[in-house]
Amino acid sequence: MYLSAESRARDNMYREMDYHYTGPVQQRFSPYTFNGGTVLALAGEDFALVASDTRLSEDYSIHSRDTPKCYKLTDTTVIGCSGFHGDCLTLTKIIQARLKMYKHSNNKTMTTNAIAAMLSTILYSRRFFPYYVYNIIGGLDEEGKGAVYSFDPVGSYQRDAYKAGGSASAMLQPLLDNQIGYKNMQNVERLPLTLDKALQLVKDVFISATERDVYTGDALKICIVTKDGIREESISLRKD
Repeated sequence: MYLSAESRARDNMYREMDYHYTGPVQQRFSPYTFNGGTVLALAGEDFALVASDTRLSEDYSIHSRDTPKCYKLTDTTVIGCSGFHGDCLTLTKIIQARLKMYKHSNNKTMTTNAIAAMLSTILYSRRFFPYYVYNIIGGLDEEGKGAVYSFDPVGSYQRDAYKAGGSASAMLQPLLDNQIGYKNMQNVERLPLTLDKALQLVKDVFISATERDVYTGDALKICIVTKDGIREESISLRKD
């Protein structure tokens, strides 16, 4: 049977394809990626701390060593976000826009607990395609007492005395349970949490976390919220 040159070329192509065929190939696309990092917040009698590391990574690559995950919302409220950095930026921009709209409409600044309730509705509105972000809000409530609110990615939230989130949260939370919550400690005098003790504790737990978690490191940024406003402190962490 005579085959044209075009048919022979096509048959040869099919033979080569069959020869190199190794099995089904599936192409995947994910709209999310995990950029690492750890956030922590704790509340005292008249202060709140929100802290995060500054490493922005993906798998075993470091994209930035100077990207804090704490964002100032008002003079009494700070939010810490970790997870997918793109969603962190988008979510914080939406919150800041909502705060400006509220201030223009009501001629006053939104309180910390109102911001927490608003964030819950924002997250829940995206429950079918959620923001890949773990949020912790720290600040002062209407009575001037420290308040911490922790969230899951679809809007459930609660008020806590302390909370850790992000890649090293499994290491930080037990330390906070022991040192602040006095869990599994008997016959120990429960002393009030002072600002100096809280600052030293935050530094210690992050230094410990960087020894074990490759996604946490480079530097630590701490936002200190008091009745006088928000001030920041930074210390260096491991860079390897």
